[in-house]
Amino acid sequence: MLLTCGCAKGCMLASSSSVLRRQHFLVRSLCLGGGGNRKGLNDIRSMACDSEAENVLRAIAPPLDQSKYKGQAGKVAIVGGCREYTGAPYFAAISALKIGADLSHVFCTKDAAPVIKSYSPELIVHPVLEESYNIKDEEKERISGKVLAEIDKWLERFDCLVVGPGLGRDPFLLGCVGQIMSHARQRNVPIVVDGDGLFLITDNPDLVSGYQLAVLTPNINEYKRLVKKVLNCEVNDQDAHQELQLLAKQIGGVTIMRKGKSDLISDGDIVKSVSQYGSPRRCGGQGDILSGSVAVFVSWAHQHSSGAGVDSTSQMNPTVMGCMAGSILLRKAALLAFASKRRSTLTSDIIELLGRSLEEISPAC
Repeated sequence: MLLTCGCAKGCMLASSSSVLRRQHFLVRSLCLGGGGNRKGLNDIRSMACDSEAENVLRAIAPPLDQSKYKGQAGKVAIVGGCREYTGAPYFAAISALKIGADLSHVFCTKDAAPVIKSYSPELIVHPVLEESYNIKDEEKERISGKVLAEIDKWLERFDCLVVGPGLGRDPFLLGCVGQIMSHARQRNVPIVVDGDGLFLITDNPDLVSGYQLAVLTPNINEYKRLVKKVLNCEVNDQDAHQELQLLAKQIGGVTIMRKGKSDLISDGDIVKSVSQYGSPRRCGGQGDILSGSVAVFVSWAHQHSSGAGVDSTSQMNPTVMGCMAGSILLRKAALLAFASKRRSTLTSDIIELLGRSLEEISPAC
């Protein structure tokens, strides 16, 4: 029995697979050269131009007008960044700004803060997190309380929290972040969990269980570990939609975006698929772009839902809408970057094209 993908035109998943094959063919043609390169790229761009994901993005993107003030388009915070990993939190935070968030904060370790600050003056960087190597055992409880108190002062200001980019796996740091997530949950702040945040969640699913404002964005390996922990089985790609739906339901209705050739998104009730072809160049950091993007779109989707009239998106879960919008935007930006840079495409190239891709889908004016 075929499952419908839930689009407004009632298209079937079987047909989307044929579209995906066509997209692969066109990208291969583009990569192989010849005079048809430009035509091939245009064909790819035009594919699924009226897709449900694009319609969702258009619906939730807030209009720009002179009456708006700073903060109304979104205040996002990234919890991540340690000695080894400073790029990931930067990618997530700057992507949020490039899409249209007004303010983007990074809560990181003291070692990471100067490096992240040096990347861009646009970010508000808080050097408040600590790692075990820097703390004596007898000081851990006091330091943990201090970290939590510092972040607590800010939590209610944020429209969404991103946990995990560049976080690392230091036990003390992860313990503090678990408490931060609990406090954010008490304040009904949406949380996007990625990277090492998923490592924390896999060991402690109760941190997000039953919290319907939580979004998990696992890649294939992170997803395998999550399925093994929660469902106690191996990943079954033959029943990917049903398995994802069951996993989301078992964790209490959180929204999960399983990243892959097609991004599959489920909140336990529905399953959506975004199959727009992106870039065959899989440079590190694209997941960080996605987490920052989803954070912005989730905050916009909640604003849209709270004041929406009756339209095709009015009954959809805002976290699902945010994931769909983030997925389609990243894929389009990655495709544009690859068309220009090919094998040398980097995450920074994709970030620079987020604004153009957003404008093509949903013009600001």
